Amino acid sequence: MIGCLCIHGFTGNPTEVEPLVHHFKKYTDWNIVVPTLPGHGEHLTLKGISYNQWIEHAEEELKTLLKTCDTVYVIGFSMGGLIASYLAVHYPIDKLILLSAAAYYVNPKQLMVDVADMFKDTLKGRLKENELFIRYSRKVKETPIAATLQFRKLVASIKPLINRVTIPTLIAQGESDGVVPPRSAQYLYENIAAPEKKLIYLKESKHLICHCNESDKLFCEIVDFLERH
Repeated sequence: MIGCLCIHGFTGNPTEVEPLVHHFKKYTDWNIVVPTLPGHGEHLTLKGISYNQWIEHAEEELKTLLKTCDTVYVIGFSMGGLIASYLAVHYPIDKLILLSAAAYYVNPKQLMVDVADMFKDTLKGRLKENELFIRYSRKVKETPIAATLQFRKLVASIKPLINRVTIPTLIAQGESDGVVPPRSAQYLYENIAAPEKKLIYLKESKHLICHCNESDKLFCEIVDFLERH
């Protein structure tokens, strides 16, 4: 049996990768696991949570998959991409997929474009219809500064391990991502030691890459990469 662990991002939840999971369930018979990291989910309760707890939770889910599946893939979105990379170094997984993985974060140029769009929507009385506003305004209010520091610690602790990733890896990045800049994907591609690795950019896609208009193309690339022997 093939198992697939999908890990969401910082302040996120499984809905961030939900379209990809639906694609897998439609076209494969894999055992798909999408955990909710401690303090995350529909209601954020991040106060007092350390970054090690996020890693440990993902580890426990992976260990369960490894007990029941002959082949295991790990997919990580944003912060989940860093956690997925950590797992790839320490556990016998077969392939790794990194989506908008946060080796670097906040893309000032694109963020300015997104803020300008929000301002235009405000003037038109359509702010509550703006996707960026809908998805991130609540997170900003409910995320303690201490949690953001834990996220930064996680990135700092895992980035030095990237050059120890040796399994086949696919890296996907939206060029219009205002949270994680395209140079993050380039950094990962250049530093991952895997002989088999692939980097794809999606021109119109923003940070939530699984929810963008180019997602069908992305999902086909992912399945093709994972099923290739």
